[in-house]
Amino acid sequence: MPHFPAPITSRLPAVGTTIFTVMSRLAQECRAINLSQGFPDFNAEDLLFERVAHHMRAGRNQYAPMAGVPALRDAVAAKMVALYGTAYDPETEITITAGATQALFTAVAALVHPGDEVIVFEPVYDSYAPAIALQGGVVRRVHLVAPDYRPDWTAVAAAISPRTRMIMINTPHNPTGMVWAPADLARLAELVRGTGIMVVADEVYEHIVFDGRRHESVARYPELAARSVVVSSFGKTFHITGWKVGYVAGPRELMAEFRKVHQFNVFTVNAPVQYALADYLAQPERYLGLADFYQGKRDYFRTALMGSRFDLLACEGTYFQLASYRRISDEPDTRFVERLTREAGVAAIPLSAFFEDGRDDRVVRFCFAKEEGTLAAACERLRRC
Repeated sequence: MPHFPAPITSRLPAVGTTIFTVMSRLAQECRAINLSQGFPDFNAEDLLFERVAHHMRAGRNQYAPMAGVPALRDAVAAKMVALYGTAYDPETEITITAGATQALFTAVAALVHPGDEVIVFEPVYDSYAPAIALQGGVVRRVHLVAPDYRPDWTAVAAAISPRTRMIMINTPHNPTGMVWAPADLARLAELVRGTGIMVVADEVYEHIVFDGRRHESVARYPELAARSVVVSSFGKTFHITGWKVGYVAGPRELMAEFRKVHQFNVFTVNAPVQYALADYLAQPERYLGLADFYQGKRDYFRTALMGSRFDLLACEGTYFQLASYRRISDEPDTRFVERLTREAGVAAIPLSAFFEDGRDDRVVRFCFAKEEGTLAAACERLRRC
């Protein structure tokens, strides 16, 4: 075999295969029930597929505009006004992206310069830190402390320095299921007031908030909206994670920089799917009922685990449930989830994967975005642990 003639200096030397890929592969090998990676095992309704087919047959199969199909940007703008009271100009302040991960990466690439510091809340989704590192930025981590994983605003204030360029937030929060309260947004606004700090708000689970809570988007708060890029995901909202379509909204000054990068790392997104989503968004009940839908799944999963030795932590939003396994084992969480997959036939994600230092609280994450039969079978196995 040919060999590259010189050593390669990796730009991400500490990064390997993601834990999500590892656990999904192991689940497949072991024929285990996969509650690890965050994707539903059920379809969207047929109408969405029919609209995609309609637009394909209608000839909408060539490049869409770089910023996205106008009808879809208009639909997103209408949604943002209806839900959060902020008017974004669809021509200059909304961009359709190839999923939320691309949106997050592009926002960082567009706005972070070498040496800039970016504050993230840990446990943190695994794409944030690599995106920052690839721009030469410096990650500053503020820990969310078990068991409720609420932000420690004193720690955030201490982490801010003259080099702080950006704060990345995620609510509802993956992996913990914690949802920010109005007081959290007010404190964030207070800390960034009078600074040049920008906010990237990962709000992909915006419609999955439980027990009567309200999603506190930064778009609700004019002071924050003026300095924030808001990221959301059609994949999470409409059970189509594999389509990889999302969007960003933000003030035109930030969006102009975002699009400079977007046009070169993606340029544009699947055209017929965009047209179909524009049609689909015309009926808000398709996403406004999502909280009740997933709260039913959360409650079913939690009830089905009653009598097990797992201790379930609070779940205020998302479709993830954290569980302590201390009454079952004291082994490290990475070893526990491997054994759980091989012996019990259920795959989960170790929470330590979301910490840079591998902090291990003996907690794992389950995804309950599954059919009731899938959850019932998984819980039967988990109750035997």
